[in-house]
Amino acid sequence: MAKFAHHSCGTHRFLSPAAAAAIATAHGTPCYVYDQATLEAQAAAMLAFPNAFGLTVRFAMKACPNASVLRLFAAQGLHLDASSGYEVRRAIQAGVPAERISLSSQELPFDFADLLRLGIQVNACSLLQLERIGQAMPGQQVGLRFNPGRGSGGTGKTNVGGPDSSFGIWHEWADQAQAIVTKYQLKVVRIHTHIGSGSDPVVWQEVSAASLALVLRFPDVVTLNLGGGYKVARVATEKGTDPQIVGAPVKQAFEKFAAAHGRPLRLEIEPGTFLVANAGAVLCRVQDVVSTGAREFLKLDSGMTEILRPSLYGSQHPVYLYSANPTGRMRDYVVVGHCCESGDLISCAPGEPETLATRALPEAVAGDLVVIGGAGRIVPA
Repeated sequence: MAKFAHHSCGTHRFLSPAAAAAIATAHGTPCYVYDQATLEAQAAAMLAFPNAFGLTVRFAMKACPNASVLRLFAAQGLHLDASSGYEVRRAIQAGVPAERISLSSQELPFDFADLLRLGIQVNACSLLQLERIGQAMPGQQVGLRFNPGRGSGGTGKTNVGGPDSSFGIWHEWADQAQAIVTKYQLKVVRIHTHIGSGSDPVVWQEVSAASLALVLRFPDVVTLNLGGGYKVARVATEKGTDPQIVGAPVKQAFEKFAAAHGRPLRLEIEPGTFLVANAGAVLCRVQDVVSTGAREFLKLDSGMTEILRPSLYGSQHPVYLYSANPTGRMRDYVVVGHCCESGDLISCAPGEPETLATRALPEAVAGDLVVIGGAGRIVPA
């Protein structure tokens, strides 16, 4: 059984023991806690993304569709990327103007035409979607989401590009897409690609450059959307993406494209996890401490119901225990959730969701508060 103690001790960056106790008293546990300063700093980092001819930053709201978070990002100048009609409606109810919302979905909502009439922008993610948009709204401005032929992700489950992925129009079917566009006199103003969450920055840059070739197929395109997928370092052993480093060669590629073809393109990016992951934490309590002789288990009143990434991907999250026990003794605990399933495991081995690992934490008793960091992305990825 592996032991990972290097990122489990100490005090959480923005959720101190006193703050945790106050929030738990006011709101109970488990609950999500977000830090406004971190959200604003991450938004500022993306708004400074290198670009040649203009930038739109869209928050991929599936990462955290909380209305307060949406309003905060909108106030910072961010637009939104929605992945369903329900998300579009949620964003509108949160007060985000329709014209600042873009829809890229695996399935077109039944009321997509009504949403487009409100001013929502849409990216057709399949040939059938493009056909349906053309039938319902001839002459409509649209974006085309292409599968560029390559993908990358933190795990195979978060890779959304390449021949094994269903996301987007396969890049070799550009002729078929053009035929549908011509048939319905649609105007393609945006090309969209996205290769995966937690993608390799090198692959992301390579796909970004290749996506410019798709722009040449559609003369009315004024925007290239390169999606999101920027890596986030939740623990000390991980390395996150630096927007300035990955963005610099993309800016150069846009400048080179404009010089060669006389077409300055606006850049769109869609960060989700990057903006919220380390701005959020799950605050919970120890509900029991049990031993099998070989292992000691710390049972929480939270688990895969609030933070699914460890059980799904073997993801690593920092764990902090605020002990009421004054002895100061450290113990090695397997940290588990409250679901009646052995897969509800918080302290798994890296990339191995079924392998038990321990965290060195202060000796715990039932009722102690626990903070699980890097949990700001509510849905997995």
